[in-house]
Amino acid sequence: MAASATDASRPLAGAPMSVSDIYANARALSGYLREKSAEIDEARRLPPEVAARLRDVGMFRIAMPKIWGGPELSTIEQIEVIEEISRGNAAAGWCVMIGCDSGFFSAHLDDDAGRRLYPRLDMVTAGQASVVGIAEKVEGGYRASGNFAFASGITHANVVIAGCTVQENGSSASAAPRGRWMLIPASECEIQDTWHTTGLRGTGSNDFRLSNVFVPDERSFSFFEPAKRDTPLYRASNTFLPKFSGIPLGAACAMIDLVSETMQTKVEFPSGRPYKGLPRIQSAIAEAEMILGAARSYVFSAAEREWKRLEKSEQPSENERADVWLCRVHVAHAAREVIRMLYDAVGGSAIYSRKGPFDRALRDAETWCQHVVVQRRTLEYIGAMLLKSGASPFPFL
Repeated sequence: MAASATDASRPLAGAPMSVSDIYANARALSGYLREKSAEIDEARRLPPEVAARLRDVGMFRIAMPKIWGGPELSTIEQIEVIEEISRGNAAAGWCVMIGCDSGFFSAHLDDDAGRRLYPRLDMVTAGQASVVGIAEKVEGGYRASGNFAFASGITHANVVIAGCTVQENGSSASAAPRGRWMLIPASECEIQDTWHTTGLRGTGSNDFRLSNVFVPDERSFSFFEPAKRDTPLYRASNTFLPKFSGIPLGAACAMIDLVSETMQTKVEFPSGRPYKGLPRIQSAIAEAEMILGAARSYVFSAAEREWKRLEKSEQPSENERADVWLCRVHVAHAAREVIRMLYDAVGGSAIYSRKGPFDRALRDAETWCQHVVVQRRTLEYIGAMLLKSGASPFPFL
């Protein structure tokens, strides 16, 4: 008997890539992305050739399952890959961080349905995981509507995700609605050109609209229910979040490297002394390395503890879950501190948006710190959990 198109032994379309291939490809991208950075920023999206380059070298497949022929990188490996990409360009790292969620979301679908929605390993998902839309229950599925913001990478996406409250006959389907997530071909949504921002301009994180779009039952799921796949990467609802840390880690590292290089030839005015010999510059570089190194250690130690739990089919403890959240908040703000400090060290020549990357680095850092999963306001939810004084409003904690 011929194998069906969804046979678990049959990989999805896309040339096989090993973990070492993915690492090598990520490292090779850095120079290319640096050269494209001004163009990416100006376009307010990834230009088609940049998105295609990332797709061709497997960056969007890093969370795809091994049973489909994907690499199914561990949490730590994903952070490292995104860190490397972000050293070249933070917006590109951001788009990979979001776009590769195809692997995570497909884990919540029955395998046949997942393979029909994602017939290729390198397909990109964009959208909004917050529950802001409405899904009216109808025969065989839902009718989804709503306006959704922050759909990073939607201009090169294949699928969109939309968090919705389920209704039946115009009212909530339950006394305590918790939300349901819809996966929809990107061609069925209306993209709105809203992404005019301080930083991370190249992510193309535009709004989109759904107007009574039919979503079959098989393409909807709940994060409050276990995933269909039982391997470590998919055993907790929040495992798609830790890789965020790769962006500030990579961007801040790139800033340290750039400033160190700049200081080799920069001369102080009016003294004429080389900047690299000034104690304040030497201290700034050392402090930047110290701050970033400490933040990086926290990220990887927290990720490793959680991963070991998941490998043993155990749920992380509250303290371990808290560390996974707190290290991400910490690294986002620590990296911003590093970038601000080095921007000041460079001085007046850093302010030009078209003469170098210093201005863009600062704008990007200010922008990533506004994302809900790294805002300092979330510390109160972590504190409440640790003090056992309240439930978190976040389904991914």
